Amino acid sequence: MRKAFLGVISVLVFAAAKGQYWQQRIKYVMDVHLNVKTNKLTGKQAISYTNNSPDTLSKIFLHLYWNAFKPNSMMDVSSRSTEGLVIGRGTGGKEVTDFDRRFKRRIVDLMPDEQGDCRVVKFIFNGKPQQLKLHETILEVLLDKKIIPGTTVVFNTEFECQVPLLTRRSGRDSPEGIRYSLGQWYPKIAEYDYLGWHADQYIRGEFFGVWGDYNVNITLDKNYKVGATGELQNASEIGWGYDKEGTPFKDIPADERTWKFSAKNVHDFVLSADPAYKHITRKTINGPLIHFIYKDDKNSDKDWKATADSCALIYPFLAKTFGPYPYAVYSFLHGGGGGTEYPMATLVKNHSFETAVHEWCHSWYQMMMGSNENLYGWMDEGFTNYAEARVLAWLRNKAFFENADEYRLYFNLAKSPFDEPMSTPANSFNTNYAYNYNSYYKGSVFLRQLGYIVGEHTLDKILLEYYKTWRFKHPNPDDFIRVAEKTSGLQLQWYKQYMVNTTKTIDYRIDSLWEDGGRTNIRIRRMGQMPMPIDMQITFKDGSKELHYVPLDLMFGEKPVEDSTNRKVYPEWKWTHETYIIESARRIADISVVEIDPTLRLADIERKNNRLKL
Repeated sequence: MRKAFLGVISVLVFAAAKGQYWQQRIKYVMDVHLNVKTNKLTGKQAISYTNNSPDTLSKIFLHLYWNAFKPNSMMDVSSRSTEGLVIGRGTGGKEVTDFDRRFKRRIVDLMPDEQGDCRVVKFIFNGKPQQLKLHETILEVLLDKKIIPGTTVVFNTEFECQVPLLTRRSGRDSPEGIRYSLGQWYPKIAEYDYLGWHADQYIRGEFFGVWGDYNVNITLDKNYKVGATGELQNASEIGWGYDKEGTPFKDIPADERTWKFSAKNVHDFVLSADPAYKHITRKTINGPLIHFIYKDDKNSDKDWKATADSCALIYPFLAKTFGPYPYAVYSFLHGGGGGTEYPMATLVKNHSFETAVHEWCHSWYQMMMGSNENLYGWMDEGFTNYAEARVLAWLRNKAFFENADEYRLYFNLAKSPFDEPMSTPANSFNTNYAYNYNSYYKGSVFLRQLGYIVGEHTLDKILLEYYKTWRFKHPNPDDFIRVAEKTSGLQLQWYKQYMVNTTKTIDYRIDSLWEDGGRTNIRIRRMGQMPMPIDMQITFKDGSKELHYVPLDLMFGEKPVEDSTNRKVYPEWKWTHETYIIESARRIADISVVEIDPTLRLADIERKNNRLKL
């Protein structure tokens, strides 16, 4: 594994030297102390930063995420700005507002000792303190010595934090009864890439990080048990199943103990801690050791064990479909804030198997494909939703296309007055509703519908090639589409442009049928503004079927045959033309059903006019 990681790093450095793809590199060595009585967290960092860019850097930016958990912060004001906005009605006609359900309490209502903050009290570079400018959750560091391309420098920091009462994703004393769920807790250097610095304020909650290595030592009360990103390096000192399944938690004479975690080639680090945690593990076939660290509340022990068994069971399918998981361990940490994914670990609020599957799938879509979540949240949540659905359908032996809720939820968004382009940055969406539904549901539909365009077997090849080409990097939408084009042999930029950069929708209808010389003509009309290739199935009264396939001219090709149904391929449909005529050699009287998109993969917002029963 180590050799594989070093190989990836060498390739990136070489690419930077050749003026091609490059990315920055980082290493964190952190010593952290958590006071469980005062909820204060203090730490020191030695940060090795390698500038693989062609640019000379005169400043850097750091994320101080917990500064968002103060009254009148940008996150606070943003979260309250739409809490009274009615976006629909639920059961019994009850109004549904745009308030973000992930907030357990409003930030403005937090008392001083419940608020969060993160302060860098010392920043040393080249042996000297540097000039600092605080911009709420972003710290700007003006360097007195520039970082030239191809060099590695070391920053030394000291920081102090107050752990907030959990309001969203990170903090203490969650409603689930977990003492500490710590994400976004340390000063983290922002990513710098071909677009420049990504010094995004912490508002809606999306992340982007530099690939690197973490060595983190966490010291706290000796009775607390810890789970975190990476592998525990002093397992023999801790016991508690880290050294060997079933070993007891070792007592020590001191009041505090230190946990030492290490993670290679990741872009973030999470930890959780509670004195009542339990710990079980499961070994997967040709895959990682999975840790489950949880509180046995309400006699849920058997449920956690069942979820652990099922997670071990699905790994071979994950590896075969999306690519092997490259790390030795993965940890499910019972925490607060719902499910929140991180490299090599995730916070989950309970034993839900569906949540566990979703969060583990994030190991592929975001944790190995380190896309910029603030710019391309749909490449994270949408691709993960798709992967989760694939896994659950496989496990339950159900057809993948049956009752795909993502379509219904996307249709609700598309028909609402709140829709915005999927390309909108996370912090810039007008509503939480538009952000969530675009990222989770339209993003998933993007992949599902791509299978309709290129064929499911081809989509599987695309996903594996995407994994091979872009893991441990920072792919953007164009990078994914280029993989899809090279793998399928089809032109697909048009698909990305329509689905990602616009709110144009798909709507086709069966316009009319008529008979001419004993042959049936069926006219299809495009009602929506987004063009697509068309599958039309004709079912006859004798039970036989015909599949009529019309490729779109923008594709410059056609998808392969997907099943054994007799398929007739037509000349391409010019995207400027609103109608197209399908022909069958049989008479209208022989026809039982005519249906556009019989597999229900086309994101047609008015499916009622896609099917005509005679």
